[in-house]
Amino acid sequence: MFISPMLLEHAADNKPFDNDSYITELKLDGIRLIVSNMDRVRLYTRHNNEITANFPELVDNIDTPKGTILDGELIVTGDDGKPDFQAMMERFKSKKSKHKVTFCAFDIIKYEHKDMNILPLIERKEALESSFSDNQFYTKTKYIYGNGINYFDLVKEQKLEGVVLKQASSKYEIGKRSSVWQKVVAYEMDELYIAGYRKDEFGWLLSNGERIVGVMELGVGPTERKAGYKIFQQLKAGETKDTVYLQPLIKCVVKHRGYTKNNLLRLPVFDKFVV
Repeated sequence: MFISPMLLEHAADNKPFDNDSYITELKLDGIRLIVSNMDRVRLYTRHNNEITANFPELVDNIDTPKGTILDGELIVTGDDGKPDFQAMMERFKSKKSKHKVTFCAFDIIKYEHKDMNILPLIERKEALESSFSDNQFYTKTKYIYGNGINYFDLVKEQKLEGVVLKQASSKYEIGKRSSVWQKVVAYEMDELYIAGYRKDEFGWLLSNGERIVGVMELGVGPTERKAGYKIFQQLKAGETKDTVYLQPLIKCVVKHRGYTKNNLLRLPVFDKFVV
């Protein structure tokens, strides 16, 4: 049985806050997963794609009673003890991958066939705590009350993904994006050159001055696109069927989530032009 998960909103200006009526959790860098143990164990992505066959170890090692549906994040822990998204994607694509997955449950939607979404989050957390025993494949996320700013500073210092701030009294809003759950992403910031653009679909090529490090699709508004296009026409250095290359003279500030093992940017987001 699939239940569409509750989604986060971005915190205002992507800034953490202190509020004791909220709990603070680590934002895990993995794949959102719904673990349903109704008639049998089924695993779903947040887009209702069933991926049960991809992770037989999760099916074989579940400890929840029938009639339970958990919400959480599926991760692979790297050698440094941090979630490794690239390794998670490798494991997602192939059962032959040797990366070990862990499902980190942060909410419970049904428990022994009872609807839990109508209860406050903090009561759901209590039910979650007793719903299964941790093992090498299943665990529960930890949380604290308030202290969002200090928690975020520690997370950023450790180069983790970010934090999630959730109203302790919030109900579980099935299939909705809600402001009572907010995320703050620990972006890294770099000044990079705009080295080209795609012809058919939007995307600006980014360079560190030596090589292309990614394609930026996010955060560029209509005003920036229009202004950029006018300048780009004067900087053309060559083109192919799909791409126009530019003299690397225009810089912009880019927010991103670090680099892949291939030294490409993860999720680059435009912040502003450097003038």
